[in-house]
Amino acid sequence: MVVEAATNVSDHYKRLFQKHASKEQNGDRFMTKDDFLDAVAPGEDFKKIERNQFALLFRLADKGEKGYLSFNDFIIFQNLLSKPDAEYEIAFKLFDSNGSGKITFDQFKQVLSSNLPPDAVPFDFDCDWLKLYIGNKEGHHELTYAEFTQLLKGLQGERLRQEFKHYDQKQTGYIEPDHFKQIILDIAKHKLSDTVIEQLPTLCNLYAGNKITFSNVVAFHNVVRSMDMVESIIRKAVKVSPDHKITKQDFLHQAANSSRYSLFTPMEADIIFHFAGVDNSSGRLSLEDFAQILDPRWKIPEQLPSQVHPGEKDQKKKHGFGWEVIESAYAFTLGAIAGSVGATAVYPIDLVKTRMQNQRSKVVGELLYKNSLDCFKKVIKNEGFLGLYRGLGPQLVGVAPEKAIKLTVNDLMRSKLKNFETGEIKFWQEMVAGGTAGASQVVFTNPLEIVKIRLQIQGEQAKNLDVPKRSAIWIVKHLGVVGLYKGATACLLRDVPFSAIYFPAYAHLKKDVFREGPDHKLTIGELLTAGAIAGMPAAYFTTPADVIKTRLQVEARKGQTSYNGIADAAKKIYAEEGFKAFFKGGPARILRSSPQFGVTLTVYELLHTWLPLPGAEAAATTTTATKSSDDFSNMGLLRSRNALKMLLDLDYRFGVYRAPNTTAPTESA
Repeated sequence: MVVEAATNVSDHYKRLFQKHASKEQNGDRFMTKDDFLDAVAPGEDFKKIERNQFALLFRLADKGEKGYLSFNDFIIFQNLLSKPDAEYEIAFKLFDSNGSGKITFDQFKQVLSSNLPPDAVPFDFDCDWLKLYIGNKEGHHELTYAEFTQLLKGLQGERLRQEFKHYDQKQTGYIEPDHFKQIILDIAKHKLSDTVIEQLPTLCNLYAGNKITFSNVVAFHNVVRSMDMVESIIRKAVKVSPDHKITKQDFLHQAANSSRYSLFTPMEADIIFHFAGVDNSSGRLSLEDFAQILDPRWKIPEQLPSQVHPGEKDQKKKHGFGWEVIESAYAFTLGAIAGSVGATAVYPIDLVKTRMQNQRSKVVGELLYKNSLDCFKKVIKNEGFLGLYRGLGPQLVGVAPEKAIKLTVNDLMRSKLKNFETGEIKFWQEMVAGGTAGASQVVFTNPLEIVKIRLQIQGEQAKNLDVPKRSAIWIVKHLGVVGLYKGATACLLRDVPFSAIYFPAYAHLKKDVFREGPDHKLTIGELLTAGAIAGMPAAYFTTPADVIKTRLQVEARKGQTSYNGIADAAKKIYAEEGFKAFFKGGPARILRSSPQFGVTLTVYELLHTWLPLPGAEAAATTTTATKSSDDFSNMGLLRSRNALKMLLDLDYRFGVYRAPNTTAPTESA
């Protein structure tokens, strides 16, 4: 059944926090630094980006410098990571050590110096480039966030210039290949593949001579900074190439056609093809050749539900009205099939339940069955095996609209009642949503059940009385429209509380007992169990309403008590048969409802997997999360990596050997 279209982001972060938080204090759980790193960098090998560098993120998340994080701290940090300019905000917060919202020259110098490794080329803070942003020593300008981002974007280029100058002590305009490799490693090791890192010194072979010029260094730097555009151009060029390979001229031609102005110089194109063609000297390269330039762990983020801003509703890809009709028909068909399978699987139990509930103990000779098992045996003996499926036809006809409207209304009500900012829904809201769904289905279930019940009772009547068998069509004509809704109030009295109990119970069994979520996809056995257990209390506690409904809908025979409404039926049943009569067929009702819901849900899940809608994007069923744990884990790691981009661009070892200081925020022990 529909419980939630997808596991919301807030639920994911709660599970992630509960999974990793190991510190307990006053009944609450908290994350240590190690817990935090396990959560934000799952599967990271810490080779190119070290553990201490990811720990910079913990320093920012731990605002109170407590040494641990509460769930609120964690969710605030995750919200920061979800911003499109997260890497700039992370860097700004790190440099803004006193939280003033502006960065002074002293702060900038202190934080940068304390986080660079001791063997790094010293940064010249008295350079003309920095003075353009901050001013001279006498009157330093404090940088706002926007101004700091511009400084940060150009800082890598200034470091590159200063390092080249450091190695070119004689100002010849050349440096050794090993020095070039060190410069590039300092500012881009975290981005480059191992293959390119090994081949960096070979850049000297690209042109005459065995040394590297400043032009070579700048060109290489520009290529690395523009790799997204490089990849876009390569993909376009490869796509139109007959053999899906391109030359340097193909690349430059595509680049010229892709923009108003020149994007890449001939030297930059030479560098791209030099390093991409390490293992292919033909000059015609494929996507696989170009893919070896960058470290494969740097990927373009894909849009996930966690990136939807608070207050925004989930949006479906628009295919037009025609496609929406097709999707609705698809879901309706699968729901009908699943419901039919579930109903057929438990129909014999339903027939036994109905016969037991209609048995009137006051009428002499009417006690045909001692109990449910006795009833089951006598039906087979007197009516044959097919007698267990008497009235199944109308039941199957009504299953499709019944399931469709219940699923749709419950899903709709949950989406309307939940908190759009947090994605959470309160328990009473879940009950309202389920109860509303139960009420809406009565328009289909009441006519369906009154016909089904009369067909089920015919078997025992025919055995004892000379009563002709009637078809479903005859019963419908005989009852008329008004008659088909006889007992509708009692039907509401049963279906509203049933769904109000069932849907919340099912949701919490999956979530709290079986731990469904991005980190755990339920197995078929778990789905069956959750559906079956949720159906037990819902079925049993609504049995009294089901007994009254059955008595009202069955046509009383001669000598049997007739009833005039719910209150009259309740009084007479209690007076004539006692309180236990209200729970007649209760066990059979549990045995029918529990497995029926379990089977229906499981079949519905499997049908979505086995029969995906052609042309549709990943079909999301209404009972499981739409994103796997890998999606969330990969996105979490990617966001954490991206948040460190600007800092790592200053030096790939930024923060590894952070020097102690008094002004920058310190890690708690």
